[in-house]
Amino acid sequence: MSDNASTATRPSLRNPRHWPTFAFILAAFVIARLPWGLQRALGRGVGAVAYHVASSRRRAAEVNLKLCFPEKDDAWRQRLLRDSFDALGVGIFEFARAWWGSIDSIRPKVQVEGLEHLHRMQAEGRGVLLVSGHFMTLEMCGRLLCDHVDLSGMYRKHRNPVYEWAVKFGRLRYAKAMYANEDIRATVRHLKKGGFLWYAPDQDMRGKDTVFVPFFGHTASTITATHQLARMTGCAVIPYFHRREGGKYFLKIGAPLENFPSEDVEADTARVNQAIEAMVREAPDQYLWIHRRFKRQPGGRSDFYK
Repeated sequence: MSDNASTATRPSLRNPRHWPTFAFILAAFVIARLPWGLQRALGRGVGAVAYHVASSRRRAAEVNLKLCFPEKDDAWRQRLLRDSFDALGVGIFEFARAWWGSIDSIRPKVQVEGLEHLHRMQAEGRGVLLVSGHFMTLEMCGRLLCDHVDLSGMYRKHRNPVYEWAVKFGRLRYAKAMYANEDIRATVRHLKKGGFLWYAPDQDMRGKDTVFVPFFGHTASTITATHQLARMTGCAVIPYFHRREGGKYFLKIGAPLENFPSEDVEADTARVNQAIEAMVREAPDQYLWIHRRFKRQPGGRSDFYK
């Protein structure tokens, strides 16, 4: 295992440039210990404020909902938009609690379906790539899944060294390792050794190997890493869905995708998008709609978000 993947090195406190971020992290650390009911109430308040303040992101979400649910009327999409910002606010507190707080009061309220698929792969010594989408429950449900299997994650490194340390330190309280998305060699070794890895390939990632395949009926630039990692390691690719209902959590692990990978990278990547789309349709209010998912098109940048 890569030492960088299993450890988090704290930046120096002596550097004044780090002090504001350290202060912010300390505040989040304290907030992570508030009662869960209070956190959810505060989260909904934060979501309501974000709805009014983050106008450009609200506009991106409005465009995404219109593109993805053209069959629905404006009133339905507007309700979903408001619900998604509520989920966004609660998700911020979920992230803090998962990284630095206790989840003992949450564990009794968790339902997990499909663990037999992971146990079978574990018995076979086969690596697993757990594919999910960017839902606001991803961090909390990732920690909850670690109660049942050893799970590592793939993530995008943060430029701020204090934030990078804090998030990685928090995640390594429960994850086995955290692999930066450019650390391909270590990721491949992990999967070849039978490790389990979670990641979400549903965002437009500039500079990565991508293809244009459908997502909700529209062309979307999508990374091909799922196909490439499965081809290089022989790992199983398993859809992983999670959602929140009130104070309860539901984790659903699907069966491994059959005949994956194939020789067709575009077909495989489209299958991954189809799996994530099915997850989104099951809990649309908890998906991260503020991301400009369709900003790149085959002819260049789209004009959807102007």
